[in-house]
Formats: sequence, structure tokens, C-alpha cells
Amino acid sequence: MTSLKRIGQWARGKRGTKMKFAPDMDYKVVFAALETVCEDNFSALCGSSESPHGTSASRLVTCLREIQGHGRALEPVVASLNAVYHLYDFDEQTPGNGYRTLVKVLQSCLLHIINNGRYIADNCNGAFFRAEHNASEMEAYCSALCQLRALLHLAKQLIDDNEIGQLYSRQDTELTRRFVQEYSSMHKACFYGRCLGFQFSPALRSVLQTVVISMISYGERYGRQQSRFGEFLTVSVEVEFSFSWRDHLLKYVFSLAPGMAALSLLTSGKYVIDPETRGTQFERITQNLDVQFWKSFWNLTESGLISGLTRISSNPVQVNLTLTVPPLLLRLPLASDPSLTAAVSPPIAHSGPGPVHMRLISHELREGQDSEELLAFSDTPTTASHRPWVQRQPLSPWLLIHFHGGGFVAQTSRSHEHYLRTWSRQLKVPILSVDYSLSPEAPFPRALEECFYAYCWALKNCHLLGSTAERVCLAGDSAGGNLCITVSMKAMTCGIRVPDGIMTAYPATLLTTDASPSRLLTLIDPLLPLGVLAKCLNAYAGIDCREVQPAVESNSVTTLGRDTLGVLGDLTKGASNWIHSFLDPVLISSGARSQSSLQRRTESSETRRTSTPTATQTSGDHPEYPQGFVPLRAECLAVLLPTTSPVFRNPFVSPLLAPENLLRGLPPVYIVASALDALLDDSVMFAKKLRDMGQPVSLTVVEDLPHGFLSLSQLAKETEVASEICIERIRLIFEQENPTPAPRSQSKQEVA
Repeated sequence: MTSLKRIGQWARGKRGTKMKFAPDMDYKVVFAALETVCEDNFSALCGSSESPHGTSASRLVTCLREIQGHGRALEPVVASLNAVYHLYDFDEQTPGNGYRTLVKVLQSCLLHIINNGRYIADNCNGAFFRAEHNASEMEAYCSALCQLRALLHLAKQLIDDNEIGQLYSRQDTELTRRFVQEYSSMHKACFYGRCLGFQFSPALRSVLQTVVISMISYGERYGRQQSRFGEFLTVSVEVEFSFSWRDHLLKYVFSLAPGMAALSLLTSGKYVIDPETRGTQFERITQNLDVQFWKSFWNLTESGLISGLTRISSNPVQVNLTLTVPPLLLRLPLASDPSLTAAVSPPIAHSGPGPVHMRLISHELREGQDSEELLAFSDTPTTASHRPWVQRQPLSPWLLIHFHGGGFVAQTSRSHEHYLRTWSRQLKVPILSVDYSLSPEAPFPRALEECFYAYCWALKNCHLLGSTAERVCLAGDSAGGNLCITVSMKAMTCGIRVPDGIMTAYPATLLTTDASPSRLLTLIDPLLPLGVLAKCLNAYAGIDCREVQPAVESNSVTTLGRDTLGVLGDLTKGASNWIHSFLDPVLISSGARSQSSLQRRTESSETRRTSTPTATQTSGDHPEYPQGFVPLRAECLAVLLPTTSPVFRNPFVSPLLAPENLLRGLPPVYIVASALDALLDDSVMFAKKLRDMGQPVSLTVVEDLPHGFLSLSQLAKETEVASEICIERIRLIFEQENPTPAPRSQSKQEVA
């Protein structure tokens, strides 16, 4: 009786109230509410013979019937996942894995549909009801629900084909190949239009919309007036979050050539008011643009304007020095016998011996940080020595060494400086952040060699960095988390001191495209699509992705208006001409687009009812779906170079695959992962492996945050709290006498 009351309150609640997601929400309640809302809408929209909304009402009814069918088919699938997904958690106190996340994302989509459906049922006869808009919204979520249904069926197959508790199909190469093939052909644009970021908190949705629009606008001008547009884009991104955005905008418009500014504003505005075009263009960009585009776009955060604004809004620090350490042989004492030493060679891979670049950040000026010996490594004029009133603090017993993320291909310590300043202030510790060489120009093992050399140099010269190095912690996010682990492994193999602990946020521990439930999230993730992830991984492995030709389905050749070789040629020259070629056909009137959408949906529904085989279905490369169901397919297939090179199986590339003898003896590892991260299963499986070996490890899973949340720590309360969790894990490493972390979970209440 209680459940029925709750369903009634949610499905027929007061205007303005919304059904909200709760972690312990019974999936049966959600599906029952969906069924009730669909029936209420049928009654409201089909009650009168003459609907005032014409075709829009028909579109809504058609769409809701399809949603109802998806819901009825999905409920038993969710029931089967709900019964077993706890078996894949790290432990009982840490609920988190890709299966749980997929169910949560589905519930989030259903709640959006239920809330929209309630509004339509209550207001469809009102004078101000926008039938066209609501029909487009519901169709977008219907497409998203269709694709999520496909993902849950793929997840069900992973459970059936893998051993209990295993999240990766590392032995079944055929299953991984079919997963990659399915990703390559599935329609993704629906997740980047009206539904963009539905799985995240409202504060983060606006951030993600800005990122996506900026990416598309940048792609249109990539390779043409790149530097000038990149300058404008950095301003437009910041303007989104400025209270005085008109003042900033006007100042910049007058500083640019009028034509360039107007064109950039027009392009960005188009994707705000036309989400369908935004989704289509974002899908095409993420499908096939080469790694140089992503390197160029992500490095916009390195621009003087953005980094300058970041510094203004960040915590002030007394020391912020860039250092260049020459490639000299180092000698460090052996951990087993300090009377003996081990030689550490400078990095030499690919380009021969070369210097290593670093950044020293310290909230307080400490002894040694303004010494002539340290300043000899810096080309930045010191200001501390000219400020005698600044009191020098004694050497800190702690030292934090940081490796930044960026997919091994982009960014430096400069773009991660904002949260490092906060860490230095709150922990009262000097931080050395390493600017390792980036791929594809410097593939593996160059970055690892430079990070290891920087670690050894810091141990030997800690007195210059303002520390006695009694406690040393390695910290990093994403690719940097991978380097924290592999640098520690390399220290063990060389016999020198290992760090006292590792704090790694959302680390990449398996650098392959192997199938896992959380990797399925790359279909809907605006920050980490599988196509982009694969390009970064191949670049790090030294594989040239430009040799691969984009695959295009036969029925999309007329849409593209050119053959595959033509597209490939455009890609190597730059993306702007290629993307511009799609814009004119897409910019059609709203009514024509809506009519076309209705026609496509009707044809799709008819195809599923009659179970007519398509070329995609009969190719043998796609998984089997329930009879009558076919996921939406993309017009232009994604190009994914298989991660089959032996380099990817190197334990210093993919530490999840490392044998126990290379992992035994690692310091305590604190992992902070996100439930909505496509690399969540990397963290869960690596933590399980260390725990089963008896290694000290802690896994914390925060809710509702994307991959890369540390870089967003200034933009939302949730990301700021997650950064605080990382700080507390580092503090545990520094403060505990014998740091041995106990596995624990992070509840949603702690993050809220």
C-alpha cells in the first residue's frame, strides 16, 4: 500500500514537484511510475477526437508507446542485474561497479521521462503548453532510452560470459572485438543534444554543455585561424561562469576583429538553441578526429587567459617555480642497504637524453626554496628573495609529488595548478608537479622514465624543495594515477626507496579497449568517449592512428557526399572543412526537422515490430538482441584502432595486468573513483587485485561525478567536496605512523 501511494504521489504529483533519484530507490517503483505516467498521457492526449496540437500530439503518443515498450522489456533485465551486481563490488561497504552504474543511469533517464511525462499530462490542454518542444524533448529521451536498453543487454552478456566477480573480459578477445564493433556503429548523438549530462547533477550539466559547445565550435575552426579562435574560446568558456559576463564579452569583442568575433558568437549560439545539431556534430567530432585535435582542444586550458583567471580565483601561493632539471646520472641509496647505491639514468627513450620539466608549488616559503642552487634550475625570476618580509618556514617533513592527467597526450601542471594550490595550502606541504613529455611525439616509455627520474631527483634534492622527505606521497589523476603506480613499481625493481603512499583519482590501470560494464558508459560520456580514449591509448603506445581510414556505412555515403578517402584527406588537413560540409543540410527549419524525426521514429518502430533484418543485424559482428529490438545506428561509423599491440600488455603500461611479484611491496594505495566514470571498473579490479594479494589498499567511490572531476573542482560543490576527499586521503598517508588504509566506501551523504 505504501508503494502504491508513493507511485501515485510521483506519477500524479502537484505541478512543479519532481521525482528524484535516491540510491536505495526500488526499481519496481520507478517502472510502475513510468507505466502510470504513460497511461495518464494516453488518456490526456487521446481523450478528445480533435487535439489542439495536431501532429505534435501524435508524435507524443507514438513516442510514449515506444517508451512504454522499452520499460516493460527493461524491467526483467534490471531485475537480473539487481540480483547479482553486489557480487562485483570491492566489498560490502563499497558499493560500486559498472553494473550498478548502468542501472543508476537508466533510472536517471527514466526519472527524467517520468517528470516530463507528468508535466505533459498536467499541462497539455493549457494555453501556454509548447507541444512542439515537449514532443522533441520526449523523442530525445526515447532515443536515449533505446540506446541504454542496448547497453544493458550488452552488460547482461558480459555477466553471462565472465566469471563471477570479474568485470573485464581479458580472456575473451572475440567478446571485446564485438563490443568495440558495437560501439563503433551505435548512434550516440541523442546523448549530446537535449539529453546532455542527464546522469549528472544540474550544476555539472551546464558545465558539460559549455564544454561540448566549445568543442564543436573549436572543431569548426581547427586548422584555420586556430590560435585566434582558441583565444576567443578560452574567454567564452570562462564567460559561462562569470556573473559579469556581458562586461567580459564586450571587452573581448572589441579586442578582436569584428568579423571573427561575430562568427564565433553565431556558431556557439547555434548549438545552444539547436540541441539536435549539437548532438549530431559532437558525435561526428568524437567519432573520427585524430589525436592532434584533442591535444589542441584540451591544451586550451594552458592558455594565458584561462590559466590567469584560474590563478586569480585560486588560493595564493608564495612559491610557484618552473624547473628544468638537466639529464645527469643520479645515485640513490638502496632501500635494503643504504650504504650501497643504485644508479638512475636520465630519460633516453625515443629522443635520447633530455631535461625534465617540473613545477614547484608551495603555499608557504620554506628553507631552500629561494636558494641559489634551486633557482639555477628555474628560468622564472624569483620574487621571494626580493621580499625580505616574507618569513621563511622550516623544512616540511612531507613532500607531495604530482603527475597530472590528460590522457598522456595533453596538458601540463599549469592546467592542474588550481587544485594543487588548494592542496598545498590545506596540507601545508610543498608540491612538485612533473611536466612529462606527451604522446604521440613521446610515446611510452618516455613519460614513465621522466616521472621516475623526477621522483629520484626529488628524493635526492628534497632540501631544495622545502622538505626533509620523511614522508613522500605520490598523487595523480587519470593518466597521472597510472604513472603514480608504475613509478612505484619501477622504484621497487630498482631497489630504491618507494613512496610512503599513493593517492590516485580515477586511474587508468588497463590501457586497452577490453569490454567491461563501465566502459559501456563511453557511449554516453561527453568527456571520455571510447573513440577518444582509444586514440589516446594508441598514441601512448606509439601507434599512428592517422593510418586508419574512417569506416562509413553504405547508406550514409550520400549524406557524407564524398568517399572514405576524401574524408580521410580532410581529417589529416584539419577538421574545419569536413564539419562545415555537414552544416548546411542540418540547418533546416524546426518544423521540417520535427516531421523528419517523427518519420524516422515511425519507421524504426515499424522495423522493430516486424523484425525485418537489416544489414547491420545480419553482419554477424553485432551481439544478439531480443527479437523485435534494434538499437539506433550511427550514419558514420567510429574508427577504433584495436589495442592489440604487446605494448598494452606491458605491466608498466597496464598495471592491472602486472604479475604479483611486481605489485607486492607497493606502498598503501588510496583510490578515489567516481560511480559515473567509464574507468570505474579499472579502479575496482585493481583494488581487488591488491587486496587479494594482501596489499594495503583503500577504494572510495563518490557519486554523480564524471571522469576528471579534479579539473572541475572550482565549478561545482560536488567536485569541490570530492577534491576534499582526495586531500584527506593524502593527509592519512602523511600523518599515520604506519599507513595501512582500511577499505571503506564514500556515501552519497558525505559528498552532498
